[in-house]
Amino acid sequence: MSNPIYSRRGFTLGAMAAGTALAACGNGVGGRGSQLIDARVRATLNEMYNSYPNTVQLAQKSNGMLVMPLVTEAGLGLGGAYGRGALLIDDITVDYYSVVKGSGGLQIGAQQYAHVLFFMTEDALMSFRRSPGWAAGANLEYVISDRGDSVEAETTTALAPVLAAVFGRAGLRIGATLDGTKYTRIIP
Repeated sequence: MSNPIYSRRGFTLGAMAAGTALAACGNGVGGRGSQLIDARVRATLNEMYNSYPNTVQLAQKSNGMLVMPLVTEAGLGLGGAYGRGALLIDDITVDYYSVVKGSGGLQIGAQQYAHVLFFMTEDALMSFRRSPGWAAGANLEYVISDRGDSVEAETTTALAPVLAAVFGRAGLRIGATLDGTKYTRIIP
C-alpha cells in the first residue's frame, strides 16, 4: 500500500493547499469581492499599458482578456500560487476567476506578479469560458520576456491563440511561468 503523503494526488492537493494558504495574504480574500477585483484589474491594465505600450494593440485585437492583478507564489520544497482576477470582453467584466498553481522540486522563496492572458481567437476564448477548470500549458506565447522586454505584437498574434504577459514582479523567487496554472470561475 502506498503512503498517501508521497502519492501524486497527495502531492498535488498538498501543494495547492499550501499555495492557497500562503497566497491568501494580500489577495483580497474575504474582502469587498468584485469591487476590489475590478479596481485592481483597472490599475493593472493601466500599469501594463504604460509600461508596455505594445500591449494596447494586443488588447484591441483580442477577443477577451483575463487579468490577474495580483498572484502570490511561494515555495519551500513544495510551492503554490493563488490570485483572483476578471475576464474582460470589449472592456467589460463578464466573469471572475481564481488562479491556482502547485509545484514541487528544488525551490525556495516568494514573489508576487500580475499577468494578463490575451485570447486572440474566438475559439480560444470559448474554450476557456466553457471549461470547468482551464489549465495553462507550455503552448502559451509570452509577449513580455523575463527581462521585461515587450515583443512586437505582429510577430505573435498571427500564430498563437492565447498570449500571456507576466509583469510587475516583486519578491525573491526566480522566474514566473504560467505552466500548470489552473483557472476556475468564481463568485467573489
